[in-house]
Amino acid sequence: MSPQTTSERPAIEPLPPIDRARQVTEALASYIDRASLQAGDRLPAERELMAALNVGRSTIREAIRQFQALGVIESRKGSGTYLLKPVTTATVHMPLSFDAAHLRDVLLQTLEVRRGLECEANMVAARRRTADDLVVIEAKLNEMERVHIAKGTSGPEDLAFHLAIYDATHNPLFKQLLEQMRGAFERFWEEPFDRSDFARRSFPFHRTLFNAIAAGDPETARIETLKILAVVEEDIKEMSK
Repeated sequence: MSPQTTSERPAIEPLPPIDRARQVTEALASYIDRASLQAGDRLPAERELMAALNVGRSTIREAIRQFQALGVIESRKGSGTYLLKPVTTATVHMPLSFDAAHLRDVLLQTLEVRRGLECEANMVAARRRTADDLVVIEAKLNEMERVHIAKGTSGPEDLAFHLAIYDATHNPLFKQLLEQMRGAFERFWEEPFDRSDFARRSFPFHRTLFNAIAAGDPETARIETLKILAVVEEDIKEMSK
């Protein structure tokens, strides 16, 4: 066989352009780590980032948008950009997304996944919770009950109670996944459903869930979690008739 001529060989592909936005996100993650920034801390201003990284405004804003989509930072009009959760260059991001065109189906599908994750998280919390964890969880529950009795609803307080339980698992993935899922899930109660009383009937089961976790009883924690989510499912079906 005769050797290939130059014209017969495959062309050498050009190198892809450098992804400047990706480089900026990595540089920001490195800065956040080295500066030991915590949730609530303010990031440097756009101008400062542009000068330090020698990139244009559009590249900085693209990197900021990527972090916003991951729920890592938020921009507050007239105030600046703030860190929602600490990150490093080793952080693995797993954003969640879905198409809300068929809202009822999406919510029920999301609930199926939540049911598995939330039952497991609450069972793990019942096994691993410390005395300090229980103090925090009960304080969040007491506040939730106070607000619920006063106003008939307790959205943010309910979330704070569940997040404290996820912390008690001592597995950060439970909190990160369920916090993203609950946030996407619960924004629909305000629009289009306009239901501030959504899942109100699940209120008593939060105390029994806490009691199960405090007793170190994973199976009862699973049962009480299923009671809460059964009410959520019933309300989704009722609202979307």
